Amino acid sequence: MTKVALITGASRGIGRATALLLARQGYAVGVNYQTNEAAAQQVVNQVLAAGGRALALQADIAQENEVVAMFSRLDAELGTLCALVNNAGILFQQTSIEHMSAERINRVLATNVTGSFLCCREAVKRMALRHGGQGGAIVNVSSGAARLGSPGEYVDYAASKGAQDTLTTGLAIEVAAQGIRVNSVRPGAIYTEMHASGGEPERVERVKSLLPMQRGGQPEEIAQAIAWLLSDAASYVTGSFIDAGGGR
Repeated sequence: MTKVALITGASRGIGRATALLLARQGYAVGVNYQTNEAAAQQVVNQVLAAGGRALALQADIAQENEVVAMFSRLDAELGTLCALVNNAGILFQQTSIEHMSAERINRVLATNVTGSFLCCREAVKRMALRHGGQGGAIVNVSSGAARLGSPGEYVDYAASKGAQDTLTTGLAIEVAAQGIRVNSVRPGAIYTEMHASGGEPERVERVKSLLPMQRGGQPEEIAQAIAWLLSDAASYVTGSFIDAGGGR
């Protein structure tokens, strides 16, 4: 039976690298995107050209009805889900808390927190033994910002990722007996882009000299950590965090 994985925010960056790696490892991959259909289709086409199976799935994960529809389409066109990567995230330009509006804060929390909860909910419905599932694995892509609280980060984004870390810990306990493992990868300074922000490669260049390894990371390096946590090689690992931040 073909393994089926869904990666949110998979049209670029870490999500794209993860989708391509999982496809090479034999997964059929659901490539979620919010607005960039062309980029998502490029990922799908690359998988198909290599003989794999992939499907572009448009959904704003902050919208419950769109999440439900996305999972239903995945069921119908790719099959039974066994792996979820909650990678989609939103990040705005850095600013002090005095200048943060409720609209900005709520948009960050809706995508980074509510979106992850909704996708986990739908995945558990399909994976849990009590629902007739075969188990599976979930990886939440968090951030070193949640752990470090660095002034070089963004307090609303860091808070949202701290909430996602709490989700990882709590859900791992809740669903362990249902055959589902839940873990997290916390990337540091990675050469990628964040929705609604941009400028991430420039930020990495600014901070890389502060890192013990003296360099930024590549999306493919984070994808390797995600793939390991999804694999049978990590079969006794749940509720754990891999900090992939060049030593910081």
